[in-house]
Amino acid sequence: MNALFFGLTILLSNICAVTEAFSLIPSRPHVKIEPSFYPHAFQNRPRPPSLRSTTNTLISMKASNNSPPPYPVRVTVMGGGNFGLALASVVAKKGVPTTLLVRSEDVADAINEKHRHPRYMSDIILPRTVRATTNTTTALSDATYIIHAVPVQYTRSFLETVKDEIPANVPILSASKGIETSSLGFMADILKECLGEDRSYAFLSGPSFAREICEGVATAVVIASEDLMLADDLADLMAGEDFAVFTSRDVIGVEVGGAVKNVIAIAAGMCEGLGLGTNALSGLVTRGCGEMRRLGIYLGARPSTISGLSGVGDTFGTCFGPLSRNRRFGYRLGKGETTEEIRGSMTEVAEGVDTSIALVKMIKQRCNGYRLDLKYPILFGVAEIIEGNMKPLEGLQGLMNFPTRMENYDEKF
Repeated sequence: MNALFFGLTILLSNICAVTEAFSLIPSRPHVKIEPSFYPHAFQNRPRPPSLRSTTNTLISMKASNNSPPPYPVRVTVMGGGNFGLALASVVAKKGVPTTLLVRSEDVADAINEKHRHPRYMSDIILPRTVRATTNTTTALSDATYIIHAVPVQYTRSFLETVKDEIPANVPILSASKGIETSSLGFMADILKECLGEDRSYAFLSGPSFAREICEGVATAVVIASEDLMLADDLADLMAGEDFAVFTSRDVIGVEVGGAVKNVIAIAAGMCEGLGLGTNALSGLVTRGCGEMRRLGIYLGARPSTISGLSGVGDTFGTCFGPLSRNRRFGYRLGKGETTEEIRGSMTEVAEGVDTSIALVKMIKQRCNGYRLDLKYPILFGVAEIIEGNMKPLEGLQGLMNFPTRMENYDEKF
């Protein structure tokens, strides 16, 4: 009787939740709920029910958060770098067949035979449900969801080579962060330009080092999408005991946070490389978050998003975490190395380097107002140092000699 009562209680609560969720749909005309939302392989079937709107699924998921979805799902991850490997592991641990699209046959063979990448995190054993291939047709033709984990600066050229293989209406989850140097666009802009407007997109961000994800260390991220049903489905697809996923509609807020935090991390690394201590580092990161907030609000982001996982949360991880590539890049700048010397010795991409240059150009292009360099001194200063126009110590001295004024002068109260 207790089990029956518990089951009925859960059933009633889920019915209420579903009713409330569907009551919101009329206010969101952009939500796509037609059967063609899912890939062509499933278009002749009724659309699989949303993970959150299936009562039986919700009950079973309460019993085990690692349960696979109740209908056939295949996930393809484009990009075999650290973060691509991490997200492939997250999905595969849920029992979902996962394909990694990589460039090298040697890498594909190593993953398929030894279940590890020969270069990136080579000590990490990948789930056996992760398979790798260099064949775009094999990887993409029957995908239900596609995760994009290619660095921003290589995204456009990569998508041009695979776009004809991506089935219509398959949603894309982007895990790339930054601003393209050529177009000064965010990932949302690049994806729509390359793959079209008639597709749903989502964007994952938050404090999430790839190695810690693979090692099962507790991690929390946010997925933002204009299509909240897609964000909800992806959250249920990926969430597990050690991987919490929140959702948001604030795409621009998540994108701004993901781009700016890497630039702030370079500044934090320089501060540490100069040996300036905790006071200076804490003040620098805090002021950097203020510039992130100012830019985000100007571009239409919600302040709560900037102060959340994808903004301040990711900034803390990137600025203070020992695994941060951007922080290490800044540290070496602070020690006296040049941008060219550091880049020549790095095997992984520090997205904040190119993003810092593109960010300043974008601010000058999109933001109106007097003395933008005074509104974004840290972002402008990092770009100057990376381009070789200023030394790290000179940049710090410039910040310390900054005109004294209200801490948040742009607030109205």
